[in-house]
Amino acid sequence: MSQVLSDRVAGIAESATLAVDAKAKALKAAGEPVIGFGAGEPDFPTPAHVVEAAREAASSAANHRYTPAAGLPELREAVAARSSARGVPAGAANVIITNGGKQAIFNAIATLINPGDEVLIQAPYWVTYPEVVRIFGGVPVIVASDESTGYKVTVEELEKARTPKTKMLLFVSPSNPTGAVYDADEIKAIGQWAHERGLWVLSDDIYQDLVFAPATFSSIVELVPELAERTVVVDGVAKSYAMTGWRVGWMIGPKEVIAGATNLQSHMTSNVANVSQRAALAALTGPQGVLDEMRAAFVRRRDVMVKMLNAIDGVTTPTPQGAFYVYPSIKGLLGRELGGQLIDSSAKFADVALDVSKVAVVPGEAFGTPGYLRLSYALSDADLIEGITRLQTLTR
Repeated sequence: MSQVLSDRVAGIAESATLAVDAKAKALKAAGEPVIGFGAGEPDFPTPAHVVEAAREAASSAANHRYTPAAGLPELREAVAARSSARGVPAGAANVIITNGGKQAIFNAIATLINPGDEVLIQAPYWVTYPEVVRIFGGVPVIVASDESTGYKVTVEELEKARTPKTKMLLFVSPSNPTGAVYDADEIKAIGQWAHERGLWVLSDDIYQDLVFAPATFSSIVELVPELAERTVVVDGVAKSYAMTGWRVGWMIGPKEVIAGATNLQSHMTSNVANVSQRAALAALTGPQGVLDEMRAAFVRRRDVMVKMLNAIDGVTTPTPQGAFYVYPSIKGLLGRELGGQLIDSSAKFADVALDVSKVAVVPGEAFGTPGYLRLSYALSDADLIEGITRLQTLTR
């Protein structure tokens, strides 16, 4: 029988993070006492004023119709104003509203990458980055990092990976999955290198509001303004405002790129759901206190998780400076028997942790670095402590 799926779709790997989350939720629904560290979403409710704005929007007939593919003009203006206030000058024509940050990344790669173009991607990487590059015929070139450098790469390492086919650097800080945050000097050096080499930069800034003192967020365009005409910034409301399910993200970039992405999106999804766009507008223009509340909770949870994980013999966990993930090395556990099974990989550990301890984690294989785990601390304090306690018990 001939292959049913196209080569392009058949070659796509399933999102490991969503797969782990789905399996954990299915076990919970079946009555299992599963604690999930897999999902990359805040556990807070969407702010009440945002929900109220959506409720009002749903009652307006104007929101029952199509709007421009690039997004509601008011929301594009608000995104541009927010970007400009944070040091990345933009007007509405530099913005397209997308179905989550993920579609923004798809739009950017589809608009800029031709078959054979190489894209530099740091590992550990978010699972979608290399897949979307491959979907559009590009070649992901992986630049490895580990806990010894705080999961950060240098200009020298990037230059070593660059070839005449390199067209883009995919840059992310704070990082998913590691929570690593580059400081201003590091970002400026990387930005100047990219500018001197004539590279495009795709900067994923989705976690920019979730940076913990003393670390601070810096935009690569703010630090290297000459990069503006070769940089696309991806962002959205999902992480900062606990709105993952509302599916609103955006691209900010040169007008020509945004126009091309708008043409593409007009044939893919048309406009983002209007009620969600109105909710996003309320999030950006309304009270911002939720950001402080979430940051405080995440810092508290991070510190507890790092301390408890580092108490496990064979586990090394750097303290992340942003996002809501820890990325411990479990190389010291490999070769041991846990839960009656030989642990020969981080993928095997994740399977045993779920089957034996009812704890869901994502193995480092999903992020291009075997021997590690990603755990989200976007869950209640009580569940966090119980889940890590179970892992401690499993590894004794």
